[in-house]
This record gives sequence, structure tokens and C-alpha cells, in this order.
Amino acid sequence: MRMRCMCVVIHGPNDLRVEEQDAGEIGPGQVRVEVAMGGICGSDLHYFRHGGFGAIRLQQPMVLGHEVAGTVAEVAPDVTSVKVGDRVAVNPSRPCGACRYCLEGLPNQCLDMRFYGSAMRMPHVQGAFRNALVCDAVQCVKVADHVPLSLAALAEPFAVGLHAVSRAGPLIGKRVLVSGCGPIGVLAVAAARVHGAAEIVATDVVEAPLAVASALGADRTINAAADAGWVERYGADKGTFDVMIECSGNARALRDGLDVMRPRGVVVQLGLGGDVSLPQNVVVAKELSICGSFRFHAEFALAVQLINAGRVDLRPAVTRVFPMRDANLAFELAGDRQRAMKVLIDFADEAA
Repeated sequence: MRMRCMCVVIHGPNDLRVEEQDAGEIGPGQVRVEVAMGGICGSDLHYFRHGGFGAIRLQQPMVLGHEVAGTVAEVAPDVTSVKVGDRVAVNPSRPCGACRYCLEGLPNQCLDMRFYGSAMRMPHVQGAFRNALVCDAVQCVKVADHVPLSLAALAEPFAVGLHAVSRAGPLIGKRVLVSGCGPIGVLAVAAARVHGAAEIVATDVVEAPLAVASALGADRTINAAADAGWVERYGADKGTFDVMIECSGNARALRDGLDVMRPRGVVVQLGLGGDVSLPQNVVVAKELSICGSFRFHAEFALAVQLINAGRVDLRPAVTRVFPMRDANLAFELAGDRQRAMKVLIDFADEAA
């Protein structure tokens, strides 16, 4: 009899169900992971609330989730990189390895990417919010015994922040502005801190996320909704910051950020929003560089390495852990910026 597993499945807007599905069988080069913890991402919330985002829409039920960690329960005979009992974080990114971008060393731009829990292609790529996950062994990065799997599950969003930092160039001695302190923003703060930024200032329009940003390494925080003069202060004498990592996707936040950048500063756009008009005179006169940051690749393993080594303490980012049976409650809380940062689901809970 084939193995079954329990999954968190989205059927449409506000229609989230915990269902039993076929767990699949491992093939050559594959392993089965007993998933312990999974973090709810902003993209998961878009599927939960709206059935998709932008032009991407659910066309069929889809298992959500791409931020997971667990324990290897079974390995194919040809797998030597991990063994049964190893604790691992699972990289949700599966580039083809054969397209021109993969061959050019840009696998995050893969033309045939299969990323867990995505409705970008049809059939949809099913996600990792399940208590038994069959995956390629190369997706697994070992987690140290002393690291809680709840923190290992943050490797994926931390890798997003690390990739954004890498797009900015060396940060040693630099003054860094992080705009937007959702989960990705506060983990970008942690990434900037571990990469040697001299000063990190974080901005948001809600107080609660700013407290988490401080706990993860921000030297100063600014509530942009309450401090009307912050742009004027930090924009004096052609600006203050060498680097901005813009995580909100908000047009006003980006424009304010440009005003407080120093000449020849680097702006990394990480947050996703709608079309935005830019003040060309500011960009040109200050000789600013603006670049995008999309997902990650090598940074996933680096994220786990930094967590294993204790170089970062991501505990302040975790708000609450719910058992799988309460997935709907977990998603409701995760969508409340006043009360939540990163909400996790416990897939190992026996009562699920």
C-alpha cells in the first residue's frame, strides 16, 4: 500500500483545507522527509486571501508552502549526501540546470523553474506543507542538532534577505536603510548585520514590526507614519545611506528612500508592488544604482550555515506555532501585521 500524508491545500480564496493525499514514492537521488515545521510566506497568504496574485491564479487545488524543515525518514540507494535521521532544511527551488540562465550561473532566473507551492505553471507545482515530503537529496541542507527545526524553517526567507544583501555589494562600513519590516524585511536586517553593516536603520508604518527589526539587529527604527520629518533629516547634505534594501513594494517608501540615499548609493528593490514612477532627476543627479533581487540560490545553504553556527538568532521573528489542524487560524494570524511576524505550522503534531 502506498504511503499517505496530510497536507494543507488551498482550493480558492479563504478555502483552506487539511486533506489526506498520496505521499508519493522516492526515486533515484531522492529522499522522504518527515516535515516538522513550515513557515507561512506572503505568497501563501495571497493564495489564501485572493486565490493568487497579479495574473497568477489558482486553476486547481494546490498544496501550499515552501519554507520547511524536518527529518530524513527514507533515502534512495544511490543517495550518500544525507542519511535517515538527518535533520534538514529543504530548499524549495528546483532549477532545471540546463537552460541558458542555469548554465550562465543564474539558476534563480531558470526558464523551467519548479518552485514549491506555485500556480505560475499548469499543472501547479505542489507545495511542501505536508507531513511527508518526497524531494531530491540535493535540496536538503543538514541542520545542526542544537538548532530547533522551527528556526531551520526560516532558512528560506533568510536566504531571500541574504541574496538582496549580495546584490548590494560589500556592506562593511556602510550605512544601510531597510524599508518595510515584514518577515523578509526583518530578515534582511539580520542579513545586513551579519555582513558587517556599520549602521542599520529600519522603517515601517507599524510599531510592532519595528520592535522585531530592533531585536534582529537594527540600530535605529523609524515609524514613517508618525515621524513626518525623517526624510528631511536623513536627506540633508545629499543623503545619509549607502544602501537601501526596499522590502515593502510601496511607491512612497521607494521615493522617500531615494531622497535619503547618498550619491552613488545602491538601491535594492526586493518588495513587490505595482508600477511605480521614479524621480529621474534624483536618480541621475545622485548617480544612484537601482537593482532588483529575486529569490536566491547559493544563499540557501549559507542561511543554514549561519543558523547552525549561531551567527544569527532568528527567534524574535517567530510569533507563534500552530498544529496543522489549526492551519486556518495560523493563516489568519499570519495576515495580521499588528500581531504577527512569522507564523509556523507544526506538521509533526500528533493530534493533527
